[in-house]
Amino acid sequence: MESLINSSLLTMMALVAISIVGQKNLFSVAALTALYSFLMASVLVVLDAVDVAMTEACVGAGISTVLLLGAMHLSDGFDLKPSKHRLIPLTISILVVAFFMYGSFGLPLFGEPESVIHLRVATRYLSDSLSETGVPNVVTSVLASYRGFDTLGETFVVFTAGIGVLALFSMRRRGTPK
Repeated sequence: MESLINSSLLTMMALVAISIVGQKNLFSVAALTALYSFLMASVLVVLDAVDVAMTEACVGAGISTVLLLGAMHLSDGFDLKPSKHRLIPLTISILVVAFFMYGSFGLPLFGEPESVIHLRVATRYLSDSLSETGVPNVVTSVLASYRGFDTLGETFVVFTAGIGVLALFSMRRRGTPK
């Protein structure tokens, strides 16, 4: 049943991604991007990564959508004419997807109990996190201590994006030309 749900969600994500590529209206792109983030959050819930799902829902669907809509407001939602060179981005996208698919062949199977992550890292986090970090919640100790710099980097990216939007709003308020 879980694989059926995962397959359905991934299929819907692929359809939304294809729809995003075909859109010419910026508002539709923003709405579909939010939908894609919610679908990704649903996949993460099914995979029992609820903390990452909450982050994806808040940052991916919430904050990113607000930033996209704010940028659209500042640009008056004007759309660019399609480029004549559409094959170059398509070719690059296909090459990147092929590269990632090739790289995924070296990964262990999904849920493989004998993979390195389950034998070494997960057991260490579960057994030593309290003594090494002093934090009783294992998820919190991983996010705040073991992966603290990663979490700080993510926070910095969101903060910088917010400052950028505020700077754009302040330029518009002062009467700076668009």
